[in-house]
Amino acid sequence: MEIGIDSFVEIVPSEGVSAAEQGQQRVRELLEEVELADRVGLDVYGIGEHHRPEYIASSPAVLLAAMAARTERIHLASAVTVLSSDDPVRVFQDFATLDLISQGRAEIIVGRGSFIESYPLFGFDLQHYDELFLEKLQLLIKLREETYVHWEGKHRAALTGQGVFPRPVQKLLPIRLGVGGTPQSFLRAGQLGLPLTVAIIGGEPHRFRPLIDMYRKAGKQAGYSPEQLTVAVHALGYVADTTEQAADELWPAYQHTFSRIGRERGWPPTTRSAFDAQRSPTGAFFVGDPQTVATKMRYVDEALGGIKGVSLMLSGGMLSHAKMMRAIELLGTEVKPLLNAEVSTAPREMLIASASA
Repeated sequence: MEIGIDSFVEIVPSEGVSAAEQGQQRVRELLEEVELADRVGLDVYGIGEHHRPEYIASSPAVLLAAMAARTERIHLASAVTVLSSDDPVRVFQDFATLDLISQGRAEIIVGRGSFIESYPLFGFDLQHYDELFLEKLQLLIKLREETYVHWEGKHRAALTGQGVFPRPVQKLLPIRLGVGGTPQSFLRAGQLGLPLTVAIIGGEPHRFRPLIDMYRKAGKQAGYSPEQLTVAVHALGYVADTTEQAADELWPAYQHTFSRIGRERGWPPTTRSAFDAQRSPTGAFFVGDPQTVATKMRYVDEALGGIKGVSLMLSGGMLSHAKMMRAIELLGTEVKPLLNAEVSTAPREMLIASASA
């Protein structure tokens, strides 16, 4: 199972420091973090697209290209590209270029986004939310299969045989579909034969099993092999030397972020008890010492019927750069070896029994 990191490249506004200065510092830290992730053997680093003042990841492909030039092995992905408000031709060109820079390590994870700022920013009507995504996804798939493209849709000018360049190193540029909890999204991914990344940021992971089973069934019925229908998980996580330390260090960052989002969306205030509940053996968060996190990964793997990997959303910005570096080091040097060796079966059996209760 692969282990990865996802980031929105968060910053925390500081009085007397300009946004440009903060952004410059955060990008410098990001590059140091991905260099370390590469050295310690992590498998993927994803940058998620956002268009908000607290994030500087409005152009993931540019950041990923800089990361590609500083690394040798780690795969580089968007997490996610908000395809509904972008141009599929430009997305393909950006990631094909990233594939050339990285010598075949680029991957696109596409989704509709968890925020809506990009739609008015780029002149798209939210009334066409789902229609935009499906049309553009179909074009993106066609672009990776054909160099000279004939295509016609409703929301973009037709292509009448124009060539789309450059072409990537990989024969088929990897495209994964990022989904939340909408059944239609799981069904669509299966019908299109696209690998899946499931965002599990709350609740209990085993409750996603029926949706994943539906995805796999739809894919099989559409003629795709199990090897084409892989499932990965995006989740919140953090690793420290002890579980208590990990929880205490992550809690302020989690509270800051989700209280802000909660005020926008009308959610009740987040509490430490609710946060701790999500750290439970069958909860959604991967927070703890290396053994705890490895055990949770193995549990989720079994609960969901086998997954390709887990990418953890580490909360850089509120967490210091030094703490982020330590978490990355522990993921590569301790969690991954534990996972590869398989954690002891006793805790896993206990967890599965607990989840089934």
